[in-house]
Amino acid sequence: MATSSGNSSVCTKFKSFGSEEDLQILMDQRKRKRKQSNRESAKRSRMRKQKHLDDLIEQVEKLRKENSEILTRVSIITQHYDRVEAENCILRVQMGELSQRLQSLNDILELINTTNGIYEMDNCYVTGATDYNFMNPMNMMYLNQPIMASADMFQW
Repeated sequence: MATSSGNSSVCTKFKSFGSEEDLQILMDQRKRKRKQSNRESAKRSRMRKQKHLDDLIEQVEKLRKENSEILTRVSIITQHYDRVEAENCILRVQMGELSQRLQSLNDILELINTTNGIYEMDNCYVTGATDYNFMNPMNMMYLNQPIMASADMFQW
């Protein structure tokens, strides 16, 4: 009975609109309205997707440009680093050579200062063992001080 009353209310509703043709026209209008609304919604959705795609393309271009700038800076910094490293290598070699020279000079001074005899000759002092005859032009005994040098004294 509930089923028949439900159907009867639908039938009454349909009857209130008029004939079946009127009902069909009404349903067609609703269908067209729904289709139009769906088309507009789909169009808005496509527009949103297109805008999102355009934004992503713009972001990709911006990131590519930024990446290129970073790569350029890295290349410049790498070249600078290589130049500094080469210069450091040259300076290390020069420092080694100068250290060896300084050590040789200090060895000579130590040898001169540790010799046993001091011989007098024409009011000049000569220091050294019998194998070494080294004249002191200042008429003084050599002081026991190492020779100090800085790298900027030896500019090539």
